[in-house]
Amino acid sequence: MKAIAPGLVHKSDAGAVRLGLSPTEVESAARAMRRRVRRAGYALEGFVVQPMAGPGIELLLGVVHDESFGPVIACGAGGTTAELLHDVAVRITPLTDIDAREMLGSLRMFPLLGGYRGAPVCDIEAVEDALLRLSALVETHPEIAELDANPLIAGPTGASIVDARVRVEAAPATRPLGALQR
Repeated sequence: MKAIAPGLVHKSDAGAVRLGLSPTEVESAARAMRRRVRRAGYALEGFVVQPMAGPGIELLLGVVHDESFGPVIACGAGGTTAELLHDVAVRITPLTDIDAREMLGSLRMFPLLGGYRGAPVCDIEAVEDALLRLSALVETHPEIAELDANPLIAGPTGASIVDARVRVEAAPATRPLGALQR
């Protein structure tokens, strides 16, 4: 279960995430979460209750729209350690399958996806596919100014985005090609 509130980006910091709840625990957990979120200074709008994702490695996928280059995609270590580790690869869209593979392979945490120290091997192709789909999405929808998918959980049989934030605005005007040749 997750709380929904404007401006609430780091849900776990505000006590706005609860995992592993049984159906009988949801209502009391929601009441407690409501109190924590309000104490943290956010205006609670509601809750999302969704199935638990399986275990895996947490990554982040993100997009920002750069004024000069257009959409820029980031992929890196995700979850609650994203800002701590600063392990991120960045590319300009559109991505190719080679770009997606190189982005993942350049991460210091990449060995975790490959079954580090006997852990299950993650479905790396599913993460690459998520990167390619994100690239296609932002190329098709220039009104996406920012997008954060954090975490994406990579497991042995796929990858799931379990939390995301999207900011849209009027699509930027396309610059004529001649403007780039100065």
